Amino acid sequence: MSEQKQNDYSRNTELILKAQGGDRAAMDELVGMNMGLIRSIVPRFADRGIEYEDLVQIGAIGMIKAIKSYRADLGTVFSTYAVPLIIGEIRRFLRDDGIIKVSRTVKRTAQNAMKQKEKYVALHGCEPKISELAVLCGVSEEELTDALESAYPMHSLSETVGEDENVTLEGAVPSDDDGINDLCELLSLREAVKKLTQAEQKIIYLRYFRDYSQQQTADALGISQVKVSRTEKKIYEKLREMLSV
Repeated sequence: MSEQKQNDYSRNTELILKAQGGDRAAMDELVGMNMGLIRSIVPRFADRGIEYEDLVQIGAIGMIKAIKSYRADLGTVFSTYAVPLIIGEIRRFLRDDGIIKVSRTVKRTAQNAMKQKEKYVALHGCEPKISELAVLCGVSEEELTDALESAYPMHSLSETVGEDENVTLEGAVPSDDDGINDLCELLSLREAVKKLTQAEQKIIYLRYFRDYSQQQTADALGISQVKVSRTEKKIYEKLREMLSV
C-alpha cells in the first residue's frame, strides 16, 4: 500500500470511529469524501420517477447506515461494504415509498393476461409466447411485459430466502430495527451464486446488476421472455435450497 493510500485509510478509519461515537462533523466529512461513490451508483436508478439529486440524498442515507454499522474486523474495505447498503437504501425507497406507481390500467392488463394465459394453456397444452399473449390481450408486447412485471414484485433480490424471513437476497441491507448482520447473508449469497450455471449467472447479472427487464434480458441472450421467467424461478429455488442449509 502506498504512503498516500495508507494515510487515506488511516484518516478514513479515524473518521469512522469518531462518527460512530457521535461526532457529527466527522460524519459529514465522511459522507462528503464518499459522495463520488454515491453518485457513481445513482445513474443505474435513472428514469424511476425521482430526481437525480433526490436519489443522491437517499444514497447518502445508505452511506450513513454503512458508517454507523461498519467494523474493521469484517476484513472488508469500507467502500466495498458501503455499496450494497447504498443500493439497498435506494431500492427500498423506490419500493416502499411507491415511487413507481402501478396504474389501474396496468393492473387490469396483468389480470387479463393471467386469464388469457390460463385459457391458452388449457387449449394448447403449452404457454403462449409474449407476442401471442399480447395479441390475445389487445396490447403491445412492451405494454404486456411491463404489466406482467408489475404483477410479480417478488422477482427481486429483496425476496425472502428459505424459511428465515430475515434472510433476503439483498443480504447486506439492514432493517431499521435489527441493523446489519455482518454481511454473512451477502457472503453466503455470493458463494451460492458462484454455484449456478454460467447461463443462470448471466441472467442474474443482467436482471439485478444491469437492471434489465425480463424482455431486455431475453433479447440480450437470444431467448424468449418466458424462458427468462422460468429460469429465474428455478434460480430462486436453487438459492433457497443452498441458503437454507
